[in-house]
This record gives sequence, C-alpha cells and structure tokens, in this order.
Amino acid sequence: MLESIKTFFNPQQDLFFDLLIQQAEYAVEATGMVLTYLEEPNKQRKKETRQVEKQADKVRRQLVKALSATFVTPIDREDLYALSRDLDDVVDYAYTTTDELVLFQLETNDFMMKIATLIHNGADELLLAMHCLKDNPNDANNHAMQAKKMETRVEKAYRRALAELFTAPEDLAGMVEILKRREVYRHLSNTADRIDEAADILSDIVVKMS
Repeated sequence: MLESIKTFFNPQQDLFFDLLIQQAEYAVEATGMVLTYLEEPNKQRKKETRQVEKQADKVRRQLVKALSATFVTPIDREDLYALSRDLDDVVDYAYTTTDELVLFQLETNDFMMKIATLIHNGADELLLAMHCLKDNPNDANNHAMQAKKMETRVEKAYRRALAELFTAPEDLAGMVEILKRREVYRHLSNTADRIDEAADILSDIVVKMS
C-alpha cells in the first residue's frame, strides 16, 4: 500500500522518457517499412507493419496507464498524452499506407519514394529528440525543428504530386488510378502531419522545461 502511494506521488521520470523513446523507435521502424515496401513491394511488409503497430499500441497503453497512476509527472501530463498519441498515429498511418499499397497494387513512383523518405527522416529526428529530451532539451528542440522541416518538404512534394496526378486521364482506368494514388498520398501526408504535431509538442515541452 505504502509503495503504491509513493509511486502515485513520485515522478517516474525514466519510465515516461523510456516509453516515449520506445514509441519513437516504433515510428522509425514503421515508416522504414513503408519505404522498404516501395523499394521492393512485398505483401509480407503489411503483416510486419501490422505487428509493429500492435507493439506500438501496447507501449502507448503502458504510458497511458502510468499517466493515470502517477500524480507528479516529469512533463505536463497533457503534453505527455498528446505526444504519445501523435507518435502512435505515425505508426498507425504507416500501417494504413502499407495496407493500401498492397490493396491497390500500385507501382512505386518518384513522388512516393521522396515523400516516404522524408517521412522516415522526420521520424528519425523525433527519435533523436526523444533521446535528448530528458538531459539535453535544447538539442531535442533542434531535432524537433529538423522534423518540422521534413514535414514542410513533404507538403511541397505532396502538392506537386497532386498537381501531376490530376492531369486529364485518358480513360476510366486512368481515373481509377488517380483515385488510388490520391488516397495513398493522403495517408502519407497525414503521417507527416502527425510528425509535425509531435515536433510542435516537443518544442512546447522544451519551453516549459527551461
């Protein structure tokens, strides 16, 4: 009983930071799988990404449970919850992107490769930020800014991809191809948006820690 009370009131700093790092690792792994699939399409990637998503969900649940069981947290609890949610969303969107790539059987193009590479780089910057957050918050903020730059580049590539996509299709099959690619582009863009949101939350956390 006494131990439970101590746990409730004492900050579990290492636990929360470790769980965020684990979530960021899964984000890097999942976005890397999207890139790997685009480089060499293989239906097995969908199953592998699904497993990563399940593992990431488990870590997310651990963090939420710890958040509920702890009175004092090393980071504002709303920020912790939101940051964890965005990292989990990155993994979720990576899975749905792979799922649709398999479902639609789309051939890889340069836009997909470019966007997926930028997203993977952005996830990697978030992971680097998580490693720095506890002891070197300023370095964490620098990595967060780099992640935001990746998202900005994704947005530019996304708009160019859409502009090229919506050239007049020659037939119905061409229109179907457009709709399929637009859906995949949208999921990739959503993945980048969550990276951007996570980076914003990280910057807010750094300000509050300083």
